[in-house]
Amino acid sequence: MAETFDLPNFDSIDLPDNVSADDIAANRFTQAALERHKREGLVLAVRARWVALAIVAIMIPILNPSWDMLYYEFLMFCLAGVGWLQQRVGRVGRSGAELGVLALDIILMTFALVFPNPFAKDVGIPTAMIYQFENFQYFFIILALGTLSYSWRTILAVGNWTAASWLVSVGLVWWFGTTYDELTAAAEEAFGHAPIILDLFDPNSLEFDLRFQQIVVFLIVSGILALSIRRFNRFILGTASLERERENLSRYFSPNVVDALSQNDEPLKEIRSHDVAVIFVDIQGFTSFAAERSPEAVIGTLREFHEIMEQAVFAHGGTLDKFLGDGLMATFGTPLPAPDDVRRAYHCVRRMVVLAEKWNAARVDRGQVALGVSVGLHYGPVVVGDIGGARLEYAVIGNTVNVASRLEALTRPLGCRVAISEDVANRLPEEEIDDLQRVSGQTIRGLDETMTVLTLA
Repeated sequence: MAETFDLPNFDSIDLPDNVSADDIAANRFTQAALERHKREGLVLAVRARWVALAIVAIMIPILNPSWDMLYYEFLMFCLAGVGWLQQRVGRVGRSGAELGVLALDIILMTFALVFPNPFAKDVGIPTAMIYQFENFQYFFIILALGTLSYSWRTILAVGNWTAASWLVSVGLVWWFGTTYDELTAAAEEAFGHAPIILDLFDPNSLEFDLRFQQIVVFLIVSGILALSIRRFNRFILGTASLERERENLSRYFSPNVVDALSQNDEPLKEIRSHDVAVIFVDIQGFTSFAAERSPEAVIGTLREFHEIMEQAVFAHGGTLDKFLGDGLMATFGTPLPAPDDVRRAYHCVRRMVVLAEKWNAARVDRGQVALGVSVGLHYGPVVVGDIGGARLEYAVIGNTVNVASRLEALTRPLGCRVAISEDVANRLPEEEIDDLQRVSGQTIRGLDETMTVLTLA
């Protein structure tokens, strides 16, 4: 089953200057893109966190093989659990729960790095010496993990919470920490002539200038990363816009045309002439049907019919050329011809017949009348290319198009659902057309000679 997400709070999303929140709210591709990247990033961040914590958990007993290190192993386990909790509450936009869990993460990390292990033996060292181990560098792991959430607000929150938590820890150690005056006296005796060196080697010194430097550097790095993530968010929005445009194209063109349009700047500008299979589909008697029903019922019926017909066209790699009121025109061999154009077009026609039967059966079950569907198929030379000025239209022009349209109209006097030309039949295996009936001597306007038509009742 496909995974579903709650829609994000678009009022809090950083948008490009030319995109409004209303535009984003109406764009399901942007919604899905932002939520998908956020979720994927959170999952990746949790996995990376667990790997990093596992490495640290292995490293701790190697550096200090003693039983009291189990205290830090427990803290690593708690940090892993907080990461899982972040994944559970994470969402696109502002989230109080997510910020709360992030604050808990930073506070827990600060507690683990600064405050002494209560189970360790008192070795008689000042509390301030904890800062000599340069444990602050572990906060960069959390900052790096935050980048995987693709949220610039998360990065700034990590920077601000870390700075605040670290400052508070320094204040608490300065106020409540254990100090040993005799160690300061010994340091003064040794380095009293050099105040800078004394400050570096005084075990009771908190080295406020270095603590301040750590915070400033961390805030600068978090700010730079936040700017990078913000630019990446705009890239996601741009990508989502391209996906939307591609989806809009796919409503009018088949995937092969969409690919041609998306991969080349002017793929359809060149005027070409080659053989194409052309299909015309129509609902029989639709004019009288529409005259007796409400506009809503008429449009609803057309939408259902067009939908199932275009499914058949796209499923066989054809191009939906245009909707024609209660019918449509489709081509096989545009924008570029393929060796199996005729076969795919014929299979598409057979699929249209099956889908029309199922559609009519569903209509009858709903108490509605069944509608006759007629199809014409011809194969021959056409001219393809763009026409128009500022507004371009991809056109397929030629007598082949006219013949296909008239074959569709011929189904009514012949009393059949499908009429295909002999030019199509001659390019198909005999076993695939053995259920068709040959009707010779048919006059088609636009042709000098009569033609044989193959019909499906």
